[in-house]
Amino acid sequence: MLQAWLGSRGLVLAVGLVVGLTTGRGYTDLVANWDVQHFLGVAEHGYLHDPKTMAFFPGWPLVLRAGMLLGAPGEVVGVVLSLVFSLVAAAALVRMGGPWAAVGWLFAPVAVFTTVPYTEAAFCAAAFWAWQRASADRWGSAAVLAALACTTRVSGLFLVGALAVMVLTWPRLRLGERVRRAAWLLLPAAVLAGYVVYLWTLTGSWTAWSDAQAAGWARGFHWPWESALNTWPVIRGDYADHPDWTWVFRAEAVSMLMGVVVTAWCLSRRMWAEASWVGVQVLAFSVSYWWFSVNRAVLLWFPLWLMFAHLVSRRPRQPVGQALRHTVIVGWLLLSGVAMLIWTWLFTTGRWSS
Repeated sequence: MLQAWLGSRGLVLAVGLVVGLTTGRGYTDLVANWDVQHFLGVAEHGYLHDPKTMAFFPGWPLVLRAGMLLGAPGEVVGVVLSLVFSLVAAAALVRMGGPWAAVGWLFAPVAVFTTVPYTEAAFCAAAFWAWQRASADRWGSAAVLAALACTTRVSGLFLVGALAVMVLTWPRLRLGERVRRAAWLLLPAAVLAGYVVYLWTLTGSWTAWSDAQAAGWARGFHWPWESALNTWPVIRGDYADHPDWTWVFRAEAVSMLMGVVVTAWCLSRRMWAEASWVGVQVLAFSVSYWWFSVNRAVLLWFPLWLMFAHLVSRRPRQPVGQALRHTVIVGWLLLSGVAMLIWTWLFTTGRWSS
């Protein structure tokens, strides 16, 4: 697993170096694009400087600010911590699904978002270990880790819900035992509620977070068919003034389909909690204005990487089957690796990348 972590991070670094040398872009230009600017803005100025940034949870900006107070640039702090957290998250995947689960995640096409100052690596590190601890019936540590995950992004809400499903579907538990386990989830739920209350103290609105999402990213409610119809013109290439959008949004559609497949796989194996973790997120993306940021959410879907590990770990007895398995693994690694290089190039050159 360590070799995969070094190799995947090394590929991202190599692309960054090539982009920097060929375009003259400096370190900040390479790693501080898109949402990173919002995180740094909150870290430096708080939320009132730009109310749209209330769409971003405070945990990650607070960590960046702590590093900045110690004299380190926020961009450097974010990259270093993302590298560390990506290793921590990969270790959790090894514990849950074996080495191949970690390899799949580390070489995911959008892995660049686990190396730059985005929240994906930090959230995955906390959420994956929270799930592992809960699966091992260690609900105290699971609750603390889930609470940490909830400080970084709204995905923590889905995590708490999926953990609640785990409690409800845990076999052979008395009612009192279920209640005691469920009570631990009040801790991460309190973190989510605390952020809502904090925004209310700033704005006087209980819907400040959703208002910021709608104002900055058009994330108001739309019926799934409306969302699909709004996405189709981008997939078709109608936005000629944004040529980078076409293939990224096509990938969003593939990611949505993958979410449905993973949910179905979990249901077929009676993995009810895991199915709810992915399925509810797919549903949430389907009621936005269009399919947006699903590519990055794939990193959060640890059941996808468990499914991947399950499929590639199967060893056929026949030589033909063994050769086919080897071909599939090598082909996937090549395709995913190439996609990862392209996505890293998109991000480091400042192009739209999800």
